[in-house]
Amino acid sequence: MNDRFLKACRREPTDATPIWMMRQAGRYMPEYRAIRAKHSMLEICKSPELACEVTLQPLVLGVDAAILFADLLLPLEPMGAPFEFTAGEGPVVHDPIRDPMQVEALRVIQPEEGLGYVLDAIRMIRRELDGKVPLIGFAGAPFTLASYLIEGGKSAHFVRTKRMMYGDPRTWTRLMSKLAEVVRRFLRAQIDAGAQAVQLFDSWIGQLGPDDYREYVLPHVRYILRDIEQTGVPVIHFGTGTSELLGLQREAGGTVLGVDWRTPLDIGWQRIGHDVAVQGNLDPTVLFAPRPVIEHAASRVLELAGGRPGHIFNLGHGILPETPVDAVKGLVDFVHETSAAQREQAKATGA
Repeated sequence: MNDRFLKACRREPTDATPIWMMRQAGRYMPEYRAIRAKHSMLEICKSPELACEVTLQPLVLGVDAAILFADLLLPLEPMGAPFEFTAGEGPVVHDPIRDPMQVEALRVIQPEEGLGYVLDAIRMIRRELDGKVPLIGFAGAPFTLASYLIEGGKSAHFVRTKRMMYGDPRTWTRLMSKLAEVVRRFLRAQIDAGAQAVQLFDSWIGQLGPDDYREYVLPHVRYILRDIEQTGVPVIHFGTGTSELLGLQREAGGTVLGVDWRTPLDIGWQRIGHDVAVQGNLDPTVLFAPRPVIEHAASRVLELAGGRPGHIFNLGHGILPETPVDAVKGLVDFVHETSAAQREQAKATGA
């Protein structure tokens, strides 16, 4: 088995820096677009066979891990908050949360209730992977899920979300507690089904400052991560726009911390602490640049990692839809070849 990724999660030496990319299974790949032309996003998510096929597609690029094809919002439907994906707008929640009664009506589900198809997909993917690379499961973090529930979809300023957070902290805490318990159970179930690592995505957490994160979010995230860490499976804690939150995210938990491209990797790692692995952090838009620019930017990330065990190369967020496949393949090869050569040189010089 190619276990570079798992070794890096444990901060063990590797022969080369492992690389995988968020949204590596998606719209930039012709194979995915062919499936998407026949099926909706939710149809793919809810079909273990299709989810398995899409999850495996990026392995031809040489990445060191597969990540389950699913969506952050899937737990919302069985909880009692149905949603759909609309063209050009993304996810839309049909009945946004506006009052305490709606929060009370949300169900704290067991993962087998309405999410069994995800667990079936994980089992199928593990069989198809046949030990080639590890499989990463994932879930959305409570703040990100809450923001979709309250705003009804994407938001520029998260006014409704913050209005509840500041103005009705009791309802906010109740909502976050329910979401945290559902996410905890879901990640546990994914691990039981065969996920060899999991990632908690807090996509919109950068909307908060450190004081608000500590008061309104950290206890709920810590509740999830401290429990999942007990499984012994690597747990990646990721958010965007988190430069000033990295220390607090470390406090909340995670065996690997994601650093987005807005923070230089060495500074991010220093803020987190070198006793934790890091993941990141090339700007996704760099993959639209000429090959020399991509290689220079990737070299810089590797340079800032300093050859220290515990670095997983990734983008600072997901691959963008129109990204050239050749650029992604070139990046994977460059990271492997360059980091392997750096390790060999270090051995030769005794560094």
